[in-house]
Amino acid sequence: MESDDSGPALARAYYAALDEGDYERLAALLAPEFVHERPDRTLEGRERFVRFMREDRPLTDTRHPIDAVYVPEGDGRDPSTDVAVRGRLLRADGSLLVAFVDCFEVGDGTLRSLRTYTA
Repeated sequence: MESDDSGPALARAYYAALDEGDYERLAALLAPEFVHERPDRTLEGRERFVRFMREDRPLTDTRHPIDAVYVPEGDGRDPSTDVAVRGRLLRADGSLLVAFVDCFEVGDGTLRSLRTYTA
């Protein structure tokens, strides 16, 4: 069972907060220096990222089903430090907007950074 501050638990909570529009919970999951790198832009800082998600993203009525969660193994590192998530971003009608792989860096019980790859 994963602890509440493990990489997998934090990543799952991240998508739940986005899908539920719970921006307070989202902010609590992120380190103050959080950085999100994605194909079309980089958002630096927790406040800037949460403001973008709340006010500026083109579609807010979306869901993020998770297809798989990956943690590093065999390299001697704590598996709670990084996590990759493969999933899909769906429109309100359930149609596919984009498939993604998100790579999170975790530290001190928060999400420190996120790099998004899309297909």
